[in-house]
Amino acid sequence: MVKWIFLFGLVFCMHPLNAQTTTLKSNIDDNTLLWEISGNGLAKPSFLFGTFHLLCKDDINFSAAFRKAVAGIDEVYLELDMDDPAILLQGIMLMSMKDGKKLKDLYTAEQYKRVSDYFRDSLKISLGLFGSMKPEFLMALLYPKLMPCSTVSSVEEEIMLLAKKDAKAINGLETMAMQAAVFDSIPYQTQATELLKAIDSMETSKTNFTLMLHAYLNQDLDGLENIILSPEFGGELNQDILLDKRNKNWVEQLKEIMKKKSVFVAVSAGHLVGKKGLIALLRKEGYTVRGVENKK
Repeated sequence: MVKWIFLFGLVFCMHPLNAQTTTLKSNIDDNTLLWEISGNGLAKPSFLFGTFHLLCKDDINFSAAFRKAVAGIDEVYLELDMDDPAILLQGIMLMSMKDGKKLKDLYTAEQYKRVSDYFRDSLKISLGLFGSMKPEFLMALLYPKLMPCSTVSSVEEEIMLLAKKDAKAINGLETMAMQAAVFDSIPYQTQATELLKAIDSMETSKTNFTLMLHAYLNQDLDGLENIILSPEFGGELNQDILLDKRNKNWVEQLKEIMKKKSVFVAVSAGHLVGKKGLIALLRKEGYTVRGVENKK
């Protein structure tokens, strides 16, 4: 369950601080969330940052290096252009399963009752209101049960606030339709099975979430990769769909984008790690990808 939540959401011009971005201190190892992308013909460096889509509000504290990197780029790229009001409407429209499929169709009567009872008793939500919703989207409603706090915030939302303060444009690497298509490519039955499994093993999910949150807050990318690929976390289940193909697509976009402008790319930290992660793929394309010290 934790995996599904974690993995999901021009003209060249100069800025006064652009020259300063190259002075950011290198990290002593590869365990940092902030990375500088340079070389391979780029006129200015761009940056890559690993997010955790929802965190306790008090845990979101951007470092001086982070703020300096954002101040020195031209535009910010998130997984989705969350500054676009149409995104929310598109999301609502694309949450339903295709072909009139209902959640009840994916479970036995006993299984459906277990899911329905959990939503009613633990979440205080009537499952009947979401009878047509893709099970993957229902996973997000379980998130508060995993959080160690009551006040949460979106890391992307905080990044957007900072970007707007610096008058930076905000864009998305994907559309809501593209993300919905990712979930449509995973059989609804598989999604329903994962939802029921998550409900039946909430304590295990909390343990996995705590481990992953600890690794993220400590900027331990090695540890984060180990957790993501562990059998307890789901291993390589749908990794090609959720991570690998999307990473490859994003790199192809960034190759063209970074030729024209300097960008700050903020995506889920799970997309950074591994042999098919963004760091490795960008290096394979000939870019210098340097870890930046990101101490708060």
